[in-house]
Amino acid sequence: MALISVQEAQAKIRRFVQVAESEKVPLSEVSGRVTANGIVATFPQPRFNNTAMDGFALRAADTMEASQNFPVRLALKGTISAGGTSDFEIGHGECCQIMTGAPMPAGADAVVKVEDTSGFETTENVEIFAVVEEGQNVRYSGEEISKGQILIEPGKRLGAGEIGVAATFGYDRVEVYGQPRVVLFATGDELIEPGISLGDAQIYNSNLYVFSELSDRVGAEVSEREVLKDSRESLKSFLKGVIGKSDLVVSSGGVSMGKHDYVRDVFLEIGVEEHFWRVAQKPGGPFFFGTGGGTLIFGLPGNPVSSFICFMEYVWPVCELMSGLKPAEKVTATLETSFPREPVKHRFLPGTIRVDDGRLKASPTEKLGSHMFSSSLVTNAILEAAPGKSFLEPGAPVSARLLPWCGLK
Repeated sequence: MALISVQEAQAKIRRFVQVAESEKVPLSEVSGRVTANGIVATFPQPRFNNTAMDGFALRAADTMEASQNFPVRLALKGTISAGGTSDFEIGHGECCQIMTGAPMPAGADAVVKVEDTSGFETTENVEIFAVVEEGQNVRYSGEEISKGQILIEPGKRLGAGEIGVAATFGYDRVEVYGQPRVVLFATGDELIEPGISLGDAQIYNSNLYVFSELSDRVGAEVSEREVLKDSRESLKSFLKGVIGKSDLVVSSGGVSMGKHDYVRDVFLEIGVEEHFWRVAQKPGGPFFFGTGGGTLIFGLPGNPVSSFICFMEYVWPVCELMSGLKPAEKVTATLETSFPREPVKHRFLPGTIRVDDGRLKASPTEKLGSHMFSSSLVTNAILEAAPGKSFLEPGAPVSARLLPWCGLK
């Protein structure tokens, strides 16, 4: 199959992406999920006029002559606590004790804080030492949010703030998009799990741990994760059990042209429709994408930097779209160091984006090997450049995908 461009690969993949169906989920389980419908205010906020201070509710006009040396005396009419109500009205020359959040009594139009009075120990006449204006220390119904106002738009990922707002307005369940179901697997007789002593020519399985963490972070649900030996029959058996039962299958390794790289061959043998196999990019050129039984199938390279970049550039945006999110926009930054372009291939490199005097500045990693995953410890972006015969020099613009879990330097 012919080599295709990065743009062609992305376009081919997008044609097969469908947003997951929505479901109503208990509020306690919606963290990280994406709203399918808007969440609206079921009542105004505040729901009723209430006090912002502990103090005394009164008529502001009664305090116009108040001072430290010449306090105004008002008759105490009662007490209203938070969660309580009142059956009295504040008239001229009267006040009542009121606690933060308690509803304002009829007739009162301001609250003087307790520190500017003779205190709550007073039982009959309260001395007021400060002038207050009408509306002072009063929270009015609907001043923050009006009834029916959209609080959270559709397509919003839910975090602590959104969950708190939903709870504030009485939502016990929220309609959210389903989570993409992802199956992850790697192939290779050389792979063993961390914690086991390495034998000769063995390496630890790291890619699946990276894929799993990225899947969790983007909001997908990992239903299976397996390391398979280099055996066609075991691979066939595994794939037949997961294709058609998951939204995505993502593999690590076995899609190049080595003697034991037969993941692609097995995909084709079991009826997967191939849409592309090789992409004009570095790293990650041997990259398979196909479909079968409604499942999107990604065969990513085995080198850790290659697989990470392919996951972020192709799989991550698919998971965002399936989850109901709009994929994040890339940014443009100015190079601080040179960027090694490729003559005929799109070039990706881990790099660092920082803010300098309000402008984004970019530097690619010095570790250029596709096996050098330690570059991920100090980078916060994936930089990219179209094919070109020479280096991009400092001062040139470069496109970048900011890694969502990393801040700017």
